[in-house]
Amino acid sequence: MEQAALAEFSPFHPRRGNFWPPARVEFYGAVVNDDARLIDEALAGQAVAFGELVTKYQDRLYNALVHVVGSAEEARDVAQDAFVQAFLKLPTFQRASAFYTWLYRIAFNLAVSRHRKRKPTASVEQAREAAGQEPVARDCGPSDRMERQERVEQVQAALALLSEEHRAVLVLREIDGCCYETIAEMLEMPVGTVRSRLHRARMELREHLKQVLQEEL
Repeated sequence: MEQAALAEFSPFHPRRGNFWPPARVEFYGAVVNDDARLIDEALAGQAVAFGELVTKYQDRLYNALVHVVGSAEEARDVAQDAFVQAFLKLPTFQRASAFYTWLYRIAFNLAVSRHRKRKPTASVEQAREAAGQEPVARDCGPSDRMERQERVEQVQAALALLSEEHRAVLVLREIDGCCYETIAEMLEMPVGTVRSRLHRARMELREHLKQVLQEEL
């Protein structure tokens, strides 16, 4: 797979500034569930097949990352970089794990690398501002939307105070719904470590939520 093809693969086109699939990818047909076939087609030079994988997993990856990195903008950047890396590294994918597991591992490593290059969030208020607003259900009334948004912001602020390792485990288990074995694969750690970190993360989150609520009183 030539790197030059990446520039013409519109989900990653540098002029677009994002990875959301264009109309021509959607016109190609419904998203296929057979990841193995899509990977084979992408390796054979059909970039549109990789676009199908982007379409299939972009929302799930972004939703997980936005809780892990604590910033909607950074989550978009990390997700885009992860798909680019996955596209370039696809020939090295051994298929010992699911494609999304491999993709998330790439994204998490990118997020950790970016985090080490910047200063950590200094306060609850900064964490809340960085997280941005989460989408709320359209069928909710105004008061329901406000209440839900407030709860989302409280949880986001508390999550941002966790260590990156604890936050990732908690998000993958409680928000993404991954089993312990999958989380262990994604984060490359023993299942026992996943369980202990998850327990610790839940305890810390409760304490941070108390702190967030106290600051709002």
